[in-house]
Amino acid sequence: MKAKLEEKKGDWPEEMPMVLWSYNTTPRSTTGETPFLLIYGYEAMVPVEVGAGSLRRDAFDEEDAEVNQRLHLDLLDETRTNAQLKLAVYQQRVASYFNKKVKSVPFKVGDLVLRKVMPNTKIAQHGVLGANWEGPYKVKVILWKGTYRLEDLDGKLIPRAWNAEHLRKYYQ
Repeated sequence: MKAKLEEKKGDWPEEMPMVLWSYNTTPRSTTGETPFLLIYGYEAMVPVEVGAGSLRRDAFDEEDAEVNQRLHLDLLDETRTNAQLKLAVYQQRVASYFNKKVKSVPFKVGDLVLRKVMPNTKIAQHGVLGANWEGPYKVKVILWKGTYRLEDLDGKLIPRAWNAEHLRKYYQ
């Protein structure tokens, strides 16, 4: 088993250039463009196309290629701007979808809340029967819709801001 893992690890350095090439020449769904095109201004030839031949390779004319490259470079700013616009539209769609699913839990300053116990703060000795919520804490400041600063009941500020997703109302 260990020998197989060592063998697979040894293959990675040899495969990495092809993995990176594949990644950089695959169009992104968010922009519709390849990273290679956005950097260099034209599409790259894949290694198979270079070795096996293709119409694009066989019909290559150096003068035409130079003129086309200048044209592509002139249009590169426009291509990048269009990619940024497509990315912004994609991000708005994702945010809209996410916001439809999120339930707003408005807390007010002074409300008592419980904070979800995170994996890094769980006490290992308690196992699966350990507490899932800790507190109560008091909402000290509303930073943004759904983002809060908390303090303990003694008035000591809790580090980091907390999202409403990880808080719930504490009822006495």
